[in-house]
Amino acid sequence: MHEAGKGKELAARMLKYIILIFWALTTIIPLLWVFINSFKTSEEIVKNGVALPAAIQFDNYKTIMSYPDLSMSRAFINSFIISGSVVIGVVLIAGLAAFSLGRFRFKWTKYADAVLIACLLVPSFATMIPNFVTISKLPVRGTHAAAVIPQIAGNLCFSITLLTGFMRSLPDELDEAAIIDGASPFYVLTHITMPLSRPMFATVGIMVFIWSYNDLLTSMVYLSQRSKQPVCVILSMVSNMFGTDYGSMMAAIIVTIVPLLVLYVISQEQVIKGLTAGAVKG
Repeated sequence: MHEAGKGKELAARMLKYIILIFWALTTIIPLLWVFINSFKTSEEIVKNGVALPAAIQFDNYKTIMSYPDLSMSRAFINSFIISGSVVIGVVLIAGLAAFSLGRFRFKWTKYADAVLIACLLVPSFATMIPNFVTISKLPVRGTHAAAVIPQIAGNLCFSITLLTGFMRSLPDELDEAAIIDGASPFYVLTHITMPLSRPMFATVGIMVFIWSYNDLLTSMVYLSQRSKQPVCVILSMVSNMFGTDYGSMMAAIIVTIVPLLVLYVISQEQVIKGLTAGAVKG
């Protein structure tokens, strides 16, 4: 019986790994296909899109980096300015809100939780027009802040919900001991709650950065000046300009996703740790 149980456990584990490997391949194979084709001419891609390039050439990358109407370097700077500002704003505001909801008990706390959940169900498209009308009347119109403010607002509910759930899992005795010793709520936040919540703050920051980096619609709606647009908008323009130049399109895709791949490789352990930390506390 013992050997039969071990056999079932081994079979279940093998099945799990087979499913995970298959799921990973659905992501890796398309990415590898785009990477290989970025070194081929359009004629080679049309002739045989799965074959290796006849010769490694970087003409596609030179084309998109030197195109007169596009500035990939400036687009990357815009992306990091916008996404970085969104992360800072979301982490600060969501951290303060989560601390209030997660570490203090008010009679309206459950109603606040219900409002947050309800806001998560509202699609971003439903708020696009009123947000645009509001932003157009503010002095930030035409600046990076025109895209930053709506993105901060759009990511707050999710971030507050995630951080609140984690902070509620922390022992209340930590706060009580600090308050008895004369610590202020701000001291408790900065010296106890935030350090203990660092994995979740890192997870929220990384996820918000990725979402902001990929937010094409918001950038296209609020940023009309080419010099202010992030790389996701430039990639969309490349798709239109090089509609039949498949090699340049592939190169543009690779250049665009490289920062996200680097960020994911560096931070994947931190993201997993943050998402699973709340489940094993309390």
